[in-house]
Amino acid sequence: MNMMDRIEHWGDAHHPAWMDTVRIALGVFLFAKGISFISDTTQLSRLVTGLDLHLYTVAAVHYVAFAHIFGGFLIAMGCLTRIASIIQIPILLIAVFFVNFRMGFSYLNSEFWISMITLILVVTFSIVGSGRFSMDEWMKNHDN
Repeated sequence: MNMMDRIEHWGDAHHPAWMDTVRIALGVFLFAKGISFISDTTQLSRLVTGLDLHLYTVAAVHYVAFAHIFGGFLIAMGCLTRIASIIQIPILLIAVFFVNFRMGFSYLNSEFWISMITLILVVTFSIVGSGRFSMDEWMKNHDN
């Protein structure tokens, strides 16, 4: 059994049912955040342009919005949760360490704390997986 199989097995064995509620809430939050990015692309473009990473701003804005909408939907449904969570990690790392770094690491910076909690949850669900009440579990049990 390789390392990924062991991590997956451990995550499946140690996943309490209440974590499914947290997973669904995280997915809905990411989905809503993606919708808000689509509705206000100028604000997201300003954030990405201010990073001076020489990224194509339009491509970065669309990647973040698409990853949040599609990934949030998959996480909420519990379908391919580990993959959808891993796709969110680079976005949240940039949000925590580059975007919020410019605003300061104070307790008053609510965007920093929201990004940090979301990052911790995404990393957690990339390890523990989707849980009992998910499309992955349903497909596993109904695969006849």
